Amino acid sequence: MEATLSPVLLPSASLSPIRTAPWRVNGTVESGALCYAELGTMITKSGGEYPYLMEAFGPIPAYLFSWTSLLVIKPSSFAIICLSFAEYAAAPFYPGCEPPVVVIKCLAAAVIVIITTVNSLSVKLGSYIQNFFTAAKMIIVIIIIVCGFVLLAQGKTENFKNSFNDAKISAGSISLAFYNGLWAYDGWNQLNYITEELKNPYRNLPLSIIIGIPLVSVCYVLINISYFTIMTSTELQQSQAVAVTFGDRVLYPASWIVPLFVVFSTIGAANGTCFTAGRLVYVAGREGHMLKVLSYISIKRFTPAPAIIFYGAIAIIYIIPGDINTLINYFSFAVWIFYGLTVFALIVMRFTRKELKRPIKIPIVIPILVTIVSILLVLAPIISEPEWAYLYCVLFMLGGLIFYVLFIHFKFNWAQKISRPITMHLQMLLEVVPPEEVPE
Repeated sequence: MEATLSPVLLPSASLSPIRTAPWRVNGTVESGALCYAELGTMITKSGGEYPYLMEAFGPIPAYLFSWTSLLVIKPSSFAIICLSFAEYAAAPFYPGCEPPVVVIKCLAAAVIVIITTVNSLSVKLGSYIQNFFTAAKMIIVIIIIVCGFVLLAQGKTENFKNSFNDAKISAGSISLAFYNGLWAYDGWNQLNYITEELKNPYRNLPLSIIIGIPLVSVCYVLINISYFTIMTSTELQQSQAVAVTFGDRVLYPASWIVPLFVVFSTIGAANGTCFTAGRLVYVAGREGHMLKVLSYISIKRFTPAPAIIFYGAIAIIYIIPGDINTLINYFSFAVWIFYGLTVFALIVMRFTRKELKRPIKIPIVIPILVTIVSILLVLAPIISEPEWAYLYCVLFMLGGLIFYVLFIHFKFNWAQKISRPITMHLQMLLEVVPPEEVPE
């Protein structure tokens, strides 16, 4: 299991690791992952949160999740990673200054097109790319951690003194700090999207969570410690590319290694996000909650091409007006609404679905605490630092109810008349068919 972003990708405006209390972030992630381990072994269906919400609350919350995930959560995550790639790829060409915004956005759009094309053309090629770039990610992680230990052994500890000076403490600032910290760990629930494809999910799903998340957490904390041996919290916040700054100060003249491997890392993270893009759409399409064509599979290449292309197109739209930090807050606000609702579903099913087998059963206090933390993460920024973006996000999510009523509940004939020719033309253009018609 790996998180969505490499720990070397702290954006320039992120709060410092000391101020965001990484051990608390780790605890939140690990507690949530334990809840998902129970859900994944209790309901062995792919699609992540979708089947859990369906079982606990019925079709409407499940539909709203698929709607929000399809149009907000997944594409914005893809956009954030690709913007991170662009910042690190452009940084070496603009020493001493920030790369032009247009350069970053064009690079991000280009890598989105490349990754979506690769994953639309070949599942094997996508998996090979994932394996290669994951290995590259581990190489740069090890390099930075080893450098940090060497510097600590040399007595470089002055930046750890008075780390909380000038820190602004409020409910809203803490929540936004958690947004930045938790974003780096997002991906802890990805195995729940492919539960049906796992061998022996009752064993391998919890084992991956128990081993993977602590391993990622340790690596992230050690890397942040390495950063602090060289940079103050102010320098961390002002750096456009933290790992590049670290490399320039520690590895010169071999500092080019850091941005190169960070670029590899971001490509791997983006490719992994795209690789799993079709699972949720497939499950939602199977339930009749999405346009059928988005769950279709290429008859020649056996890839969910329509879903992948759709994700790429929406991600490019997010890149045009957005920046990393705005998108992280937008993404985190939306995703933690459904993380909290999914964990609350676990509590509800303890009483309403007692007949379900639970190979893993965690103490009920854990999902209760995660649900409370999720509520705080969602409400605190709205109360202390209200922005119109949060209201727009809520209205957009609730707007999905209009489509649910028109297209799913009442199944208006005119809607089917409109969608049928669109589906037919897309089928011919992309050479895709429903999953059940794909030849074995």
